[in-house]
Amino acid sequence: MSSEEDSSQASSSSVSPPTSSFSSPPPVSHFIGRKEDIVRAGRVTQLVNGCRDVLVLHHQGQLYAMDKHCYHAGGALQNGDIEEFNGLLCIVCPWHKYKITLAEGEGLYQAVDNPTARPLRTHWRSKGVKQRIHKVAEVNGDVYVTLNDSGEAIESDVYQTEKYRTMFQAVQPKPKPRK
Repeated sequence: MSSEEDSSQASSSSVSPPTSSFSSPPPVSHFIGRKEDIVRAGRVTQLVNGCRDVLVLHHQGQLYAMDKHCYHAGGALQNGDIEEFNGLLCIVCPWHKYKITLAEGEGLYQAVDNPTARPLRTHWRSKGVKQRIHKVAEVNGDVYVTLNDSGEAIESDVYQTEKYRTMFQAVQPKPKPRK
């Protein structure tokens, strides 16, 4: 498919950079780690404020933070690939290949205008915000996350309960004992 055929219906609203620099940590922020350690690792996950599993990742010089589990079925986003779809950076859930924009948490999909017409013409479209995105700030080499406290329910919220946290821990592979 050529880029001319792939016209976007996904959100193109301007977004401020995901990483901000401050001289002191923002109020109600949570320390995640040293920026150099996060850059080296590429991705870190952390339980923030005792209630939210957050993924912080570094990609192309930017830091992003979002809920750790995919909105669709709870897939481990820390294992997902980062790909660009129609100019938007996305994390691709390793379980079912759902595409989630890093900047806004939108779910993207390819729509077909007319399935009987040949050649098929597809367009990237947005399902709307599905994954909760959190603010990232860097202060003197330290990385902080401020949780998105929007009262509006977002689909990834489902996987932020103790019930799911316990379930996900139970299905983690157990390390094999050394002989």
